Parts: sequence; C-alpha cells; structure tokens
Amino acid sequence: MASLLTLALREPQALAHRSLADWELVIRQGRGTNLLARLAARLEERGLLDAVPAAPRAHLDAARIVCRAQEEAVRREVTILREALVRAGVEGILLKGAAYLYAGLPAARGRLYTDIDLLVPRESLGAVEAALMLQGWATTHHHPYDQRYYRRWMHELPPLQHATRLTVVDVHHAILPPTARPKPDSAKLWADSRALSSAPPLRVLAPADMVLHSATHLFFNEEFSHGLRDLSDLDILLRHFASQAGFWDRLGARSLELDLARPLYYALRYARALLGTPVPAAVLRAAEAAGPPSPLRTLMDGLFLRVLQTGLPAGQDRLAALARQALYLRAHWLRMPPLLLAYHLTHKALRPRELQPAPR
Repeated sequence: MASLLTLALREPQALAHRSLADWELVIRQGRGTNLLARLAARLEERGLLDAVPAAPRAHLDAARIVCRAQEEAVRREVTILREALVRAGVEGILLKGAAYLYAGLPAARGRLYTDIDLLVPRESLGAVEAALMLQGWATTHHHPYDQRYYRRWMHELPPLQHATRLTVVDVHHAILPPTARPKPDSAKLWADSRALSSAPPLRVLAPADMVLHSATHLFFNEEFSHGLRDLSDLDILLRHFASQAGFWDRLGARSLELDLARPLYYALRYARALLGTPVPAAVLRAAEAAGPPSPLRTLMDGLFLRVLQTGLPAGQDRLAALARQALYLRAHWLRMPPLLLAYHLTHKALRPRELQPAPR
C-alpha cells in the first residue's frame, strides 16, 4: 500500500480536495523524510500551491524557507571547500545534493541537505584532509578503532564537521568500500566527469554515472531514513536525463562497465513501482538480467517496498523495523567479506555504550 506522500510525489494533483486530516498526514510524512520542501516545489511547478489550505500551506512555505537557507549554506561551504582544494592543488567531484545544485539540475529543487559529499583521488586524501582542517573542519570519530575502520576499509575519511558552523563534509576516494563485492573503477568516473566552469577545480559526474552513484548509495546503504528522498532524486534524474540522446543505452552499458548493474536494477524497479518513473520497456528487460533470482527478488521487494515508504499502518511498524534491521545486515554483508564482517560486528557488540556510535 503506497503512502500518501508517495502518491503526492507521483501525482501532486491527487492532493486536491483532500481533508485536513490527510494534509496533516502528508505534512508529517514529508517532514519525516526531508521531502516537504520538494513536495512544495512539485506543487508549485504544477500551479497547485495556491490551492493548498492555509494550515498545510504554512508548513510548506516554512519548508521552502528552510530549503533556500540550506542552499545558501551549501554554496557558502562549497566556496570554502574550493579554497581548500586550490590550496591542496587537487580537483574534486561534488556528489549527490551539492552536485545537483551546482549542475543546475531539477533534482536540486526543494532538496534538503545533511552534508556535502566530495570525491577526490585516493592519493590526495591526506592533502585534502589537511587543507580542510586548516579551514576549521575536524574529524567526528576519535576512537582509534573508528579511525582505523574508515582509513583502512572504507571508501571515505571519517566525516569532518566544522568547529563553529557544524557543517559536515564526507570526503570519498571511491563510491564503494574496497572490500565490497562490486568494485567500480574510480578512474573511469574521473575520466567521464564534467568540469564546473562556475566553480573550478570542482567537477560533477557524467549523467549516467550520477544516476549509478545515486542508486549505489541508496541500495548499498545500511540506513533508510532518507531512502524515499534518495529514490525521489533518482526519479527526477532519470526523467531529466531521458531527454538526452542515447542516455538509456549509455546507462545500461555503463552499469555493466562499472559492475553496478544490480543497484541499477533496484533503482529502476522501485522508482517505477513507487513514483511512476517512465523507463523504456527494453531498458527494464535488460535490467532484469542483473536482478536476483525469483525467491530473493520476492524477499527484496518485501523489504525495500516497506522501508522506502512512509505512513504504513501502525500494525506494520514492527515489520518495518525488522525490514530495516535486515537491510542493515545486508548492507554490511555486501560491503565486507565474512571474516571482516564478523570481526567488525563483534567489536561493535562488545564496545562500551559510551563509545558509541560505531562507524557505519
């Protein structure tokens, strides 16, 4: 059963003539998934915002104000990041939300931000980290195990938080950990990336790679509080890039080249199922070849369709919690070989509570 928010994102006109009780529900769902400002943007694009009743309209307007403030904050932080990269003599690729904003993509409209994601060459991690520390960012994970976990096994540095502004930067050297089963070649991402003439030395991923990274981030993730927002990102990216000649062929071929056909399969399947994303039939058939066997597909449908939606009946909350726990374990299983995973989970289980949270 689709949530009211999912229906509203898919068909904004479906909110017309809804009761205030329905509006209260969709406002709560939108706020809980960081999609309230995007819903406001969708309503405005369709010319429906002025018809929203006064009480829910106030919440939508407030979300739009927060969104504009966050956009300004992201632009300010990226300006400072650029200064750090110039000092380090390193190019960087903006990922996800900041990339959508700087590339002028529709996915930036009404999007809220939790951090800024940056991809740099692995050999430049030390220089970039030092440059960011001179600008006021510092690591958020001080326990020796956390530092070792990130620096030895993960595809990113421990998150960096600014000492006064509290903004968070995630500095990546790859889009998946080196211990993960798929091993997309970062050099290929760099080779096809596009320079931002308005913000050198920053770049953004090519369209197909941008979609594949978004899909990989969502379907290899262990935490789904922003899952519907990320699926909405994919829906908007796919609708936008579909107008480019050869995009669908390039997307399929690139997913095979980067060993990311499985997350693309999930992205197309659930974006189409929940948000009505138009995908050519031939593309769907090709993606099916990378999908799991039938029994596993049924299981994954049950898990993903539950956690990617909000507003499920109260009696299903326990099942949703179990689905999130199952996907949490799945994400770690995909990212680590069995012995390393057993070591990591044992360490987390035995670690004193006051030293939590353990790394992702």
